[in-house]
Amino acid sequence: MKNWLIALCILPCLSAATEDSVDCENPYTTLDINYCAGRELEEAEAMMEQYYKASLKQQEEDLEVVDAIKLSQHDWLQYRESYCDAIYSQWREGTIRGVMHLSCQKRLTQQRTYNLWSDFLTYMDSTEPVLPEPVFN
Repeated sequence: MKNWLIALCILPCLSAATEDSVDCENPYTTLDINYCAGRELEEAEAMMEQYYKASLKQQEEDLEVVDAIKLSQHDWLQYRESYCDAIYSQWREGTIRGVMHLSCQKRLTQQRTYNLWSDFLTYMDSTEPVLPEPVFN
């Protein structure tokens, strides 16, 4: 239920702000801040998806591992939602709640991306990793 409430709070912000009208280097209004945080989350999610798909491909010969990665991703997404909903609840009285929720999702998504890289896309020896170590802004 909280997710649709969050979406109702954030979607008007995202639709009111456009790439041309918002300077994400210096966001001015709450709407701008939420818009920019939403874009940052989208970028983090795109990177995580790239590392997730590469992890599945790297392990494709071992279906047990592939299934375990898929299950862990599903469970992780539920965890992220639940945890960041708690953050939203903590800040529910203020206009900062949206950006706090988005920042939580971004932070956890970046951590998940790094974990996917470290656990499934690197080697124990000096072999180059499948993808470069993720770098976050």
